[in-house]
Amino acid sequence: MANFLNNVLFIFERLNWLSVLDILLVTLIFFVVLYSLRDTQAMVLLRGVIFLVVALVLLTTLVELPAFSWLVQSALPALLLAIPVIFAPELRRALERLGRAGTFTLPLSKEPAQEVDIPKLLRSVTEAAARLSARQHGALIVIQRMDSLEQYIETGVQMRAHVTPELLLQIFYPDTPLHDGAVIIADGRIVAAACVMPLSASGVLNRSPERQMGLRHRAALGVSEISDAVSVVVSEQSGSISISHAGRMIRRIDPERLENILLAFFRPDATTPQRVWVKRFFPYLFTRRDD
Repeated sequence: MANFLNNVLFIFERLNWLSVLDILLVTLIFFVVLYSLRDTQAMVLLRGVIFLVVALVLLTTLVELPAFSWLVQSALPALLLAIPVIFAPELRRALERLGRAGTFTLPLSKEPAQEVDIPKLLRSVTEAAARLSARQHGALIVIQRMDSLEQYIETGVQMRAHVTPELLLQIFYPDTPLHDGAVIIADGRIVAAACVMPLSASGVLNRSPERQMGLRHRAALGVSEISDAVSVVVSEQSGSISISHAGRMIRRIDPERLENILLAFFRPDATTPQRVWVKRFFPYLFTRRDD
């Protein structure tokens, strides 16, 4: 015990401000990586990798196995090269988030000549979601923020129409030509309908009570994982309303709460450069998840 305390004191005596900074930087990197992998399939792979590494270290240090130790040392470089391949989607998503970090303009108001009445727009979306929920008509409404959704807009039918509850109700009326797909709202208008959105690759919905969620919920999560867009989903089976942002989904919310959440996302102080920069790298600090 005395030797252990002496070793601890020896370590602390050698610490200086550069050593502390070095440790904090390494800790920050691990924190960001683990938070980025949270609720993804990569987390399961990461657990497997950690378990494998710990098992190999214990086998090679506690037991003298020359041939096995040689095999592990020879295969280690190959394992290190395989990590970028295994975690390619997560690394790509992190690099895309890093590349978008310098964008501080809000697409809803990027045209100075066209002022968008954000509260009115969000009230229209909320009213449409409430009426669709009462009728149990499935819907997916994606509201663009800073990140461009142009590649997904091109997959749908171009509209450039004013946002009204009646138009959204007509678009998502069952068996109409535009009901299957997402509506994308940008610059205060419905720019396209029947858009094809990317499906989520995370395990959030797999661990939820509603494991049989359909493609609308997976598409809502998917677009929120690759952009800062806000998605509103109405379930066709139950009529429940959900909202998705930054890879998180809040389910079973009432219209009043939906409007409050949307107003919080689009209020002016939520899009200031400092807040936007922090949200790029720590979106989970600003997003709440209800199970």
